[in-house]
Amino acid sequence: MMEIRILDLDGSLPAQSPVAERLRSGQAVLHDLRALGPALRLWALRQSYAAFDTFWRGAPAPSAPALILVGSGDFHHLTASFIASAQGPLTVVHFDNHPDWCRTMPRRHCGSWVNEVLALPHVERVVTIGPCGDDLVRPDRKSANLAALSSGRLELFAWRHEPSEIHTAVNSGAGHVAANGFIRWRNLVDEDWEGFLGALMERAPTQRIWITIDKDVLPPTEAVTNWDQGGLPLQRLIQAIQRLAARFTIVGADICGEYAPIHHRNPFKFIESRLDQPRFDEAPDLSVNARTNERLIAAFEAAL
Repeated sequence: MMEIRILDLDGSLPAQSPVAERLRSGQAVLHDLRALGPALRLWALRQSYAAFDTFWRGAPAPSAPALILVGSGDFHHLTASFIASAQGPLTVVHFDNHPDWCRTMPRRHCGSWVNEVLALPHVERVVTIGPCGDDLVRPDRKSANLAALSSGRLELFAWRHEPSEIHTAVNSGAGHVAANGFIRWRNLVDEDWEGFLGALMERAPTQRIWITIDKDVLPPTEAVTNWDQGGLPLQRLIQAIQRLAARFTIVGADICGEYAPIHHRNPFKFIESRLDQPRFDEAPDLSVNARTNERLIAAFEAAL
């Protein structure tokens, strides 16, 4: 039996029908963290992140695999705390339109949390699936963790992206070929999805896995988020959840990528969000997020 935990950091989740129904029935537990949300959103200073980490470490340990919903993708760096508490050899399977592999200041940033996870001694590999945005353009200039990519501890499979020019030596890996100053990515949009999943499972270094999903990996027809979005179809994401659950022990999972209005009081966060995040001309239709969350939650419920 799966436990569902709703971390209310930005108000995007409690009123959604699939969440509200499970809260009413007792299938999900709500943690009101709205007081912490603004300091954690996008990035967090050491004291703010420590406050969240203290909350998470003090929360009752789940008696079954937990599915954690956290709201906007601006909170994806909280995944590092979830995975830190899942002790034991672990492979992290990460679905996202962004690799979240940059070196940032502050360190706890939604664009750098993969590095925090790779630093955990029990995490043997992170597999990122779905990027197709500008993060892969000249990644060596964007402080991307190409060392982890080169060593194989990080595998990245683009959904669709042209070759990336680099001026740094990088070894080839399962998701790319590096030669002559370019990284040429495998484009999953052109591949057999079942075959890709089969090969992915054969290479996994551990029986235990954690699944983390940012819904910006999906096209705009299947999610509305605070970030630019990719093209991985929802049905393929659900198929991956089903295949992974049938083969491995899923010790936990988390989902972010809701849309929540941005009201940064911190001027540096305000500037960064204005530069990096798209804006809507009018209020977006968020009903698609409830429909997608129903399908994702149901997929985990059936699998676990």
